[in-house]
Amino acid sequence: MDTTHALGLAVLGGTLLGGALAVVGVRVYGGGRAQRRAIVDRLSDHPTTPLTGRRRHFAGLDRRLRTTRLGRGLELRLAATGRDVTPGEFTAALLAAVVVLWIVAQAVLAPFFGPLAALVTVWSAVAFLNWQRQKRIERFINQLPELARILANATQAGLALRTALGMAADELDAPAGEELGRVADKLAVGQSVEDALGDLSTRLPSRELAVLVSTLVLSNRAGGTVVGSLRNLTRTLEERKETRREVRTQLSQVVITAYVVPLLGLGTLLLLDRIAPGTVDRMTSTFLGQAAVVAAFALYGLGFFLIRRLSRIDV
Repeated sequence: MDTTHALGLAVLGGTLLGGALAVVGVRVYGGGRAQRRAIVDRLSDHPTTPLTGRRRHFAGLDRRLRTTRLGRGLELRLAATGRDVTPGEFTAALLAAVVVLWIVAQAVLAPFFGPLAALVTVWSAVAFLNWQRQKRIERFINQLPELARILANATQAGLALRTALGMAADELDAPAGEELGRVADKLAVGQSVEDALGDLSTRLPSRELAVLVSTLVLSNRAGGTVVGSLRNLTRTLEERKETRREVRTQLSQVVITAYVVPLLGLGTLLLLDRIAPGTVDRMTSTFLGQAAVVAAFALYGLGFFLIRRLSRIDV
């Protein structure tokens, strides 16, 4: 009887202890979520940014997007373009453009072209972000020789690599100055040189930047001198810069052709509808006509992709 009574008390005590720990855990979890929500609200609802002073719009939509994987990916893509636009603002503008172009395509051509116009709008928005990102990468690559020269001079003067990066951020224009400013800020809060430069290489991927980052990381890890390596790298980057400019000039006509060919097809369609009003509407009223239009758009898209692919030469 005494054994049973002691076992019952032990079970009761364990149950009470487990319940108390569960209550404490729920309170701590709820407090952590509340603090996280407060921080996100304070950062998202801030009316202006410290850099531009521009007032933010669509803060609620932006806050919801940042909690999703798609929103975080969009935020990183926007940050890589250097545009002062939040994911909420970009999404709202994209939705407005989709609705407007859907209505315009239905009114000008035929109801069948409404969904196609919406898909083309979304694809164009993604292509615009990729173009802006690539444009920023190209501008950053053009600044790499000057960046390597500044780092070589600073390290030769006896400055530490962290100090040299901060000095380069102050002396260089955008985008190199802005990106190195982010690196300097991360170094100031205790992040390692390898991680800070790795994040930079992830935001603006290029072989030239990867070589520079590898040189700086290895020299910082091994503790050796980096002046000679940076001098040689500066000359190499200057040569690659000139080569890339020549290749871009030679391929400019091919790149323009990739954009002109789809526009000619769309222009022909609009001209046909103007010459014989209602032709496009009658053509897309049957399944065979709709399939022909879809096949034509697919072929134009395939031609654009192949021309761009063939004209892409890595130097």
